[in-house]
Amino acid sequence: MPLDDQTLRDISRLTLQHYQDSAEAFREGTRDHDVSQNIAALLRHIHGEPPFALLDFGCGPGRDLCTFKALGHAPVGLDGCPDFVEMARQASACEVWLQDFLALDLPAARFDGIYANASLFHVPRQELPRVLGELRAALKPGGVLFASNPRGDNAEGWNGPRYGSYHDWENWKQLLEAAGFEQLEHYYRPAGLPREQQPWLASVWRRVG
Repeated sequence: MPLDDQTLRDISRLTLQHYQDSAEAFREGTRDHDVSQNIAALLRHIHGEPPFALLDFGCGPGRDLCTFKALGHAPVGLDGCPDFVEMARQASACEVWLQDFLALDLPAARFDGIYANASLFHVPRQELPRVLGELRAALKPGGVLFASNPRGDNAEGWNGPRYGSYHDWENWKQLLEAAGFEQLEHYYRPAGLPREQQPWLASVWRRVG
């Protein structure tokens, strides 16, 4: 059964409230996470000469915004949690937009790359084609989208106070290709572990057209 507008608003509101309530603990708990593999995966596929215009989609407290800026790029952050937006602005001195993933207002063809690390899984399955289309439109022609999400068996629902949608590779691939992207690479994380100990599916895509 399709989710109605009120249910979608509740999904956003309650999920964002969880992050708002735990923003400081989240910052401390994720401060030292090593996502250099993911950052490198995005950057190596972007054509042209740096610095690159980048959107950190679901930037949280700004850890990776700081990394992109230190590498000499021009990153912009986006998050739906007000405390995260303020933390990210203070940490990075970058422009950071307060936007709900289900109510985006993005500039057309602005970015060389979009980095969606642990963020798109909060978008309900029925809304993903629309949201992916909006991200595609925000990329320059040939721009690159990176996404990393907890993998699953294509179920979705509440995991405590957060809503999530958990895709396997084949389903995720179909969604991205239907939205106008071509696959560049995918891998499972953390690196070097047996697959059953790799809960994260990372993938890199190029905008077609």
